Amino acid sequence: MGYVIFMAVVAAIGGILFGYDTAVISGTTEMVKNQFALSDMREGWYVGCALIGSICGVAVAGAMSDKLGRKITMLISAALFSISAIGCAVCGDFDQLVIYRIIGGVGIGVVSIVSPIYISEVSPAKVRGTLVSLYQLAVTMGFLLAYLANWAIDAGVNPELSGDLSLWQRMFNSEAWRGMLGSETLPALLFFVIIFFIPESPKWLVVNKRMGAASRVYGRIYRTEEAASAEIVATEESMAGESKGSWKDILSPGIFKAVLIGSAIAILGQFMGVNAVLYYGPKIFSEAGFDNPMFSTVLVGVVNMVTTILAVFIIDKVGRKQLIYWGVSGMILCLLAIAIYFQWGALLGLGNGFMLTFFLAYVFCCAISISAIVFVLLSEMYPNSVRGRAMSIAGFALWIGTYLIGQLTPVLLGWSQSGTFLIFAVMCIPYIFIMWRLVPETTGRSLEEIEAYWNNKGKK
Repeated sequence: MGYVIFMAVVAAIGGILFGYDTAVISGTTEMVKNQFALSDMREGWYVGCALIGSICGVAVAGAMSDKLGRKITMLISAALFSISAIGCAVCGDFDQLVIYRIIGGVGIGVVSIVSPIYISEVSPAKVRGTLVSLYQLAVTMGFLLAYLANWAIDAGVNPELSGDLSLWQRMFNSEAWRGMLGSETLPALLFFVIIFFIPESPKWLVVNKRMGAASRVYGRIYRTEEAASAEIVATEESMAGESKGSWKDILSPGIFKAVLIGSAIAILGQFMGVNAVLYYGPKIFSEAGFDNPMFSTVLVGVVNMVTTILAVFIIDKVGRKQLIYWGVSGMILCLLAIAIYFQWGALLGLGNGFMLTFFLAYVFCCAISISAIVFVLLSEMYPNSVRGRAMSIAGFALWIGTYLIGQLTPVLLGWSQSGTFLIFAVMCIPYIFIMWRLVPETTGRSLEEIEAYWNNKGKK
């Protein structure tokens, strides 16, 4: 079991890079905006350009990992992260910065697909759920590490240092955003090196008829030749079943309805403020009058990670829909409170403590509900034969929503801070309605039962 855990942890480092690359930009937006005199739309493009890369990465990740293998695809993603981090640190102008951010975005999109696939394919069934959940936990760890790096670099800036500075001095003083973005180089290189110490996915090896290599990997996982052989047979049978699916199958009435609902859940979740908080946390805290917005963002990362750990332990006990009901209801209340703070905080005598309390409560409610559940729920909603294709559609919708919110949040905040959070609260309503009326509770139900549910819906 120790060998399996090692493989899962190595692949999960991709999740740390996902979270790090996503969150590190939050500490740089104001500095980059001021240095390059960006408008609100160009500021949104600076944040959103990486998401364009992510969309491209998601689009090619499945085919790339099927063709080249999971291990090589992870190596490619690690190389992309490294190139992006180094390039952002040394870039000469804003256009170059955008190019390197897009390269990093491609890495995000690729790793968001291949790392969970690898973990699921090397994990024995009895611990697969727990080990796959390590990836989401790793993402939140990446968020926190990025926030800590931003805070540490920002705290070390010496405003008295000026004149003709070296690149290193600029990275950690006059242009600290370079150091923040470049700090990702260390975990990216670690990911690149450590991947060489894990084997290729045994399932991929079986599919590609490399039975000797697959047998050796399965032998290390299951410890006996009989168990390894049985797993190879089961893998061949499973892949034979999956190969029967086609894009045409997605158009069958019940499954098509499930795909539409899944895509709606994926894209709506982005318009409830989740990524606005991740990308623009320091900006929001600064505009709220906080003296140390970077430290407040670190608190966001801590709450996000701790809550995700809690969600891992209770998701199968409480149920998917119950967590959504309670979590999203809490998000609505917190978003309304934040909107009130921005609109009437001074009049009502509300201090920063009020804002921070409800902001962290919002992060808690979000992390324990939609953030923890969305990919679990989507992976359970679809029949085995079309799961990959259906998930790719929902994933594409999710990244489109993420790009739009990254692009539009500066414009919305410039228009009205209170109005922005009010819009996020309103967008929670259709999400919770869809979950209530259109999505079945999948907790404790077999995949066959869920498939039968959607097929029956298609007959009505």
